Amino acid sequence: MAEISGGEVIARMLQKEGVEKVFGIIDGTYFGFYSALHRLGIEIVTPRHETCAAHMAGTYARLTGRLGVCMASNGPGVANLLPGLVVEQADGNRVLAITSARRPSIMYPDRGGSYQCFDQSGVIGKIAKWSSAVSSFDRVPELVRKALRKSYEGRPGVVHVDVPETIMNGKVKADVAFWAPHQYRHMDPVTPTAEQVARAAQMLIAAEAPMIHAGSGIIHAGAYDALRRVAELLHAPLTTSWAARGLLDETSPLAITMPHVKLNHTVRNEADVALIIGTRVGETDWWGKPPYWRHPSEQKTIQVDLDGDMLGLNKPADLAILADAKRFLELLGDELERRKGEMRLDGRRARVAGYGRTMQEERAGWDKALSDMAVPMHPAHIGAACREVFPEDSVLVADGGNATIWAMFYHQVTVPNTVISTFKFGMLGAGTSQAVAAALARPGKPVCCIIGDGAMGFHSQEVETAVRNKAQVIYIVLCDKQWGMVKMNQQFMLRPFKTMLFKHLDPDETIKAD
Repeated sequence: MAEISGGEVIARMLQKEGVEKVFGIIDGTYFGFYSALHRLGIEIVTPRHETCAAHMAGTYARLTGRLGVCMASNGPGVANLLPGLVVEQADGNRVLAITSARRPSIMYPDRGGSYQCFDQSGVIGKIAKWSSAVSSFDRVPELVRKALRKSYEGRPGVVHVDVPETIMNGKVKADVAFWAPHQYRHMDPVTPTAEQVARAAQMLIAAEAPMIHAGSGIIHAGAYDALRRVAELLHAPLTTSWAARGLLDETSPLAITMPHVKLNHTVRNEADVALIIGTRVGETDWWGKPPYWRHPSEQKTIQVDLDGDMLGLNKPADLAILADAKRFLELLGDELERRKGEMRLDGRRARVAGYGRTMQEERAGWDKALSDMAVPMHPAHIGAACREVFPEDSVLVADGGNATIWAMFYHQVTVPNTVISTFKFGMLGAGTSQAVAAALARPGKPVCCIIGDGAMGFHSQEVETAVRNKAQVIYIVLCDKQWGMVKMNQQFMLRPFKTMLFKHLDPDETIKAD
């Protein structure tokens, strides 16, 4: 019977799950883990800050469809990791966080005065989908399996395993069985019943003005083709959550893009049947409520989600279906194809054509900003230039307040899952590390990061991480030398005062003053 460390047990389990990269800063408290990763050929990608390790794991997971893994050492390392975990949980990215902890004899509970020690599992448990602390070597496989099972159940998010350094690094003689993933978690997509598919099809066929509202569940399911097929068969306009922009090629007449805010409200108010799939319908979707959506008494809702807790969460569902988005859309597409002769499409085509004219008129108005050649440069030029310079399948990372808004208005998404941001949390500074992870997830493809100068200041050190990892990233920093979004709000709220910030943020002026 060979000796093995708890860290090596975890590494071998990740290898069984197909993990190829782990993001984190190395530390002696989990040497047993990362030394095993190295021996097994799993790459360790090291950022300059633990928060960025979480962002990199989340971005990598979102762009590859794989499990994103990050690690951090006990105490300060875990404290630094927390902000990133909050964001990745909010954005619904599938992340496993492995952390080291102090030896069991002085914590859980903390005996008082322990160095670099706090209730790591308890704190992360309030943030994540699931968290647990390992109390003994023999429980390592059980609890890691449970973490992985929870990770793939329902809506993706963060799961966490906290492992004491003595278990992580200490070796014991043990005959550990390494199970294949199908032996401890459900692998097949959750399939709707034939009756549910038939009812949904009937509601959509009979509708005068059906619409589709889709979220990140489509990305996690890889359901782009199935979604496009259903939208085209129904000739139904498609809106998306902020985080799911670009599910449908935005040159399609059916794609009602996010920047057309009033038109999104119009579409959602005119629809008599709404197919809502892979989204909670949260605050940025106005909770699905009037006056931004039609009143539920006048609009039938079909909601499809992999997580039962999301069904009818904010908007009442007339037909609630627990199912994998891709599987549902494939079956619905087959049913609609079989019954397409029953659909009355003339009215739908006319309505969609009207939406298209509205978007063209609004776009023409926005494009007038591109004729502004004054200095300093109008930020509209940045998004427009990136659209021309970068290949269609390049990943755009948008970070910052106004910087992100301008990028979203002037960037057009034609390939799905090519936009990364923190749409559910608005976390400044995440973009520098997200861009590195995007380049590693899509090797050979250039990544463009549009970021404000304020946001760039949070984690600018990750530019070195990009260079060290030979990541093909171009950082475009919009420098207005102020907190632009805050300044704009102050101008509205503090009249006649223009700003509450009286010290200029111009680095050139600071250098002169010194």
